[in-house]
Amino acid sequence: QVQLVESGGGLVQAGGSLRLSCAPSGRTFSGYAMGWFRQAPGKEREFVAAISRKGGNADYTVYADSVKGRFTVSRDNAKNTVYLQMNSLKPEDTAIYYCAEDSGMSQDLHVGRASSYYYWGQGTQVTVSS
Repeated sequence: QVQLVESGGGLVQAGGSLRLSCAPSGRTFSGYAMGWFRQAPGKEREFVAAISRKGGNADYTVYADSVKGRFTVSRDNAKNTVYLQMNSLKPEDTAIYYCAEDSGMSQDLHVGRASSYYYWGQGTQVTVSS
């Protein structure tokens, strides 16, 4: 069953903004890292951004070069929710966006690698018109 649920996708014009949310379904977060990935038609899944507790009690963030300065990933522990704020959207940002969570047991976690994650959401469509 789906254990992560994304929401907030939609249709926007170039230059617009969207905020995606990710929350667990029927459970609480148990991993160290939350990653955002996207897959556009005819393209392979690619890393977008991640936020992680691994390595200490403070979160750190990582961004793909293609979104750095435009996207911001954040975590609200009280609401048990992770967000992806997307600003200055471009048509090339059009894709299905997926959130993912690691198992919490990895000995060598690379947050930008899809294989590092265990739980995945069903995806939410983001379409940016030119």
